[in-house]
Amino acid sequence: MVQGARLLPMSQLAARLGEISTDPSKPVLLICNTQNRSRAALKTLRQRGLAHARYVDGGMSGWVRRGWPVVAPSR
Repeated sequence: MVQGARLLPMSQLAARLGEISTDPSKPVLLICNTQNRSRAALKTLRQRGLAHARYVDGGMSGWVRRGWPVVAPSR
């Protein structure tokens, strides 16, 4: 997991939209394992006017391959 990330399952996205920043100066980065779900989530967020949302190319798999830092998810 990326440090500071929030776990928000795709199935809960519509119900938890209020947790996502609408401030365009605060980027929203979407990361799933391979970027398939994050790409779908991006479409949903863009339809709701969140133009500052982006997905991480390659998802968490790509993140790890690049050697970027990860932390264990908090319970």
